[in-house]
Amino acid sequence: MKLEELSEGYRLAAIPLREKLRRLRQALKAEDDPHRRAALRHEIALLSGIMTQCRELAELTAHYYERGFWRNEKYTL
Repeated sequence: MKLEELSEGYRLAAIPLREKLRRLRQALKAEDDPHRRAALRHEIALLSGIMTQCRELAELTAHYYERGFWRNEKYTL
């Protein structure tokens, strides 16, 4: 498997995450219980981080071998 092929997997993994985040944000708007709101905010923060990583890794793996492509320092040794 090539890194370019992994890129598509990261992009596809982001689709359900995006939908889940949308539903959680809607639930947060409708929620009155402060404890439940805090739990929703926490879950949103966790999933947002995962979503960001999916996008960054999709970009990195799609262009890894291109000359001059700037690589995110988080994913370099």
